[in-house]
Amino acid sequence: MNIEPIAHIRSDFPEKFGIPRQSGLADSLLARIVFEAPYRTPDALRGLEDFDYIWLLWEFSANRRFKGERNPTPSSGKSRGEAVDWQPTVRPPRLGGNRSMGVFATRSPFRPNPLGLSSVKIKKIDYNTPEGPVIWVSGADLMDGTPIYDIKPYIRYADSHPEARSGYVDSLEERSLEVHIPEELRRRISSPTAEALIQVLELDPRPSYQDDPQRVYGLSFAGMNIHFTVSGKLLTVLSID
Repeated sequence: MNIEPIAHIRSDFPEKFGIPRQSGLADSLLARIVFEAPYRTPDALRGLEDFDYIWLLWEFSANRRFKGERNPTPSSGKSRGEAVDWQPTVRPPRLGGNRSMGVFATRSPFRPNPLGLSSVKIKKIDYNTPEGPVIWVSGADLMDGTPIYDIKPYIRYADSHPEARSGYVDSLEERSLEVHIPEELRRRISSPTAEALIQVLELDPRPSYQDDPQRVYGLSFAGMNIHFTVSGKLLTVLSID
């Protein structure tokens, strides 16, 4: 089966660091779904305005790993050699990176086929743009430029199972930080962007195994470079460039 992107997402994340680990966790995040030329037809979206949520099937395009490379790198569309074989076990960040689970019992981006699945909320559909119909969504956990292979409507009676068990995730405490942005820095950011940034930082973007209060972390978001430290449950923004 050959598949090709039907669209790409435009989000405020130029790199992976800081992206929420699941969709819907930061509902102030806005993104646009921009279709490729063959799919820029309003007919393909007919009836979608009557749904609140959609499923996105997309590619972990920044996680391809090739032999001889130490870290995953974004796909350039050109072959860089033989791809590394998939591994049957992975170490989920939610478990601190020190416990292994079967890849199919996790949502790890390193999979036999690098496909992601996200549920996002439709904010509006703009049919009159130079790029054709554009879907505005909130809560997306996708890096800017991520290829999307399919879109399906979220159906409540079939897709919602609130009583379902969630394996090891049920036993984990939700990580949430208090975020402090000095007022002189806060004034540099528009209100909607500041709200989205705070939600992203509250989710603690650090790897689970890092807990150094002296370390300064850098996050690229919405055209800004944010530097911060974390001590205990308090995240303090030091600078915004």
